[in-house]
Amino acid sequence: MGIVEPCKEQENLQVSVIRSSRKTISLSVNEDGSIVVKAPKYVRDAQIARMIERHKLWIARRRRESEQFRLDLSDGAALMLFGKRYVLAAGRHAVLKGDTIYLPKKDRAAALIALLKNLARITMTDLTHNIAIQYGFSFGRIRITSARGRWGSCSQAGTISYSFRTAFLTQTEELYVVVHELCHTRHMDHSALFWREVAKILPNYLEIRKGIRAKGVIMRWL
Repeated sequence: MGIVEPCKEQENLQVSVIRSSRKTISLSVNEDGSIVVKAPKYVRDAQIARMIERHKLWIARRRRESEQFRLDLSDGAALMLFGKRYVLAAGRHAVLKGDTIYLPKKDRAAALIALLKNLARITMTDLTHNIAIQYGFSFGRIRITSARGRWGSCSQAGTISYSFRTAFLTQTEELYVVVHELCHTRHMDHSALFWREVAKILPNYLEIRKGIRAKGVIMRWL
């Protein structure tokens, strides 16, 4: 177990230091903009402060990204799902009705995750089956996961997995994720043959992929 303590030289930057028996120093920025440094026990605050100073531009960029995509779950806040704007309101259970998403007062994040998993399962399953039928793909089953590292994946057995966070993508971006994974049922790598397969269905896939990559910070939500 590491020791968590403030870094005195960087108090105005909300820095926490976790000291343990590790051999290297790592730096990360939380969703709220606070900085976490994991360091060996023998590393002094002054050395950590110098490291933070060297990475101040990177820290500022990560903070801007977090601020831009920070998730607000308060009543009246807006949430974009599947390319459509919804407003949050208080309710007994997590449910989507019309243009409103109702969430309970307590444990809103957990309630929203459960709701998004159900919505993503319906949306991504229907879309995958439709594209597979239209273009002659075959696959095993579909799973909805809490993966943070990728929007989707395809196993050797043909099982396609989607992160529930695909609910935060637009319909076009979701289509790209589906096409990408279905093409992996024919080519398990990212070879030229794979990308030609993708381009047959989505000639503008490069533009769509660029937009999805810009939303990578969404993976830190919830």
